Amino acid sequence: MKFSKEDVVQIAKLSRLHIDEEELKQYQEDLASILGYVEKLQELNTDDVPEFQHAAGGVNVFRDDVVKESDAETRRLAIENFSEREGDLLKVQAVFSNRTE
Repeated sequence: MKFSKEDVVQIAKLSRLHIDEEELKQYQEDLASILGYVEKLQELNTDDVPEFQHAAGGVNVFRDDVVKESDAETRRLAIENFSEREGDLLKVQAVFSNRTE
């Protein structure tokens, strides 16, 4: 599959990447190569191959959830150690934005 310059520019914009003309050409080639490989993989017959969740055979290592009471001292320490705050509010980077670039 071929990628046009416009396709790569759109992908870069969505990924918030700033790329120059030389990088644009390289990304066109790289993306085409990756999708070519994926198309080749689509030709494989996987009907008799069982599905699996983890290639490494890992096991769940999560601890059980336990509800605990939080005391004022723990909360105060957490707030004090946060990098940016206003009073008792923690300032974090915006996840959603109305900006269009």
